[in-house]
Amino acid sequence: MNKLEFNTLVIQHSDSLKSYARNFTKDGDDANDLVQDTLLKAVTYFKNFREGTNLKGWLYTIMKNTFINNYRRVVKTNSFITKEEEISNANLVVSATHNKGENKFMMEDINSALGKLSEEYYIPFTMYYEGYKYHEIAVHLAIPIGTVKTRIHVARKTMKKSLNAYS
Repeated sequence: MNKLEFNTLVIQHSDSLKSYARNFTKDGDDANDLVQDTLLKAVTYFKNFREGTNLKGWLYTIMKNTFINNYRRVVKTNSFITKEEEISNANLVVSATHNKGENKFMMEDINSALGKLSEEYYIPFTMYYEGYKYHEIAVHLAIPIGTVKTRIHVARKTMKKSLNAYS
């Protein structure tokens, strides 16, 4: 397929792209901008398109990724930065409540609660949260699957009790 044929096929999908863009933006002008960006990227990256691939799906993927990247850029640009000497109470709450120090204390509390679990509960619990399935844990520990489920349940309840300040 040559570039002219490809461009013609891409343009034929512009109406369906507009309706898809409205799902993201909820605004007609922003939807048109998103479609334009999508079409521009599709034409620019024509060589990345593999013949036989679903063109409409390829265009939708470009649009979704473009929207997500633009959204992240706007959020980063609009993040809270103040250059004033005095910070208002409302802005102080925003800047003081979501910081790495709070996360550090939470992780210390979680690690402390994990450390209080006995080994028979700690191992199945941590394996489960690392992504192992019940049957895999049972095989690894050479214990019945019901025992694995019970130990994970008890560990979860103990952790919940230890971390009740966060609930």
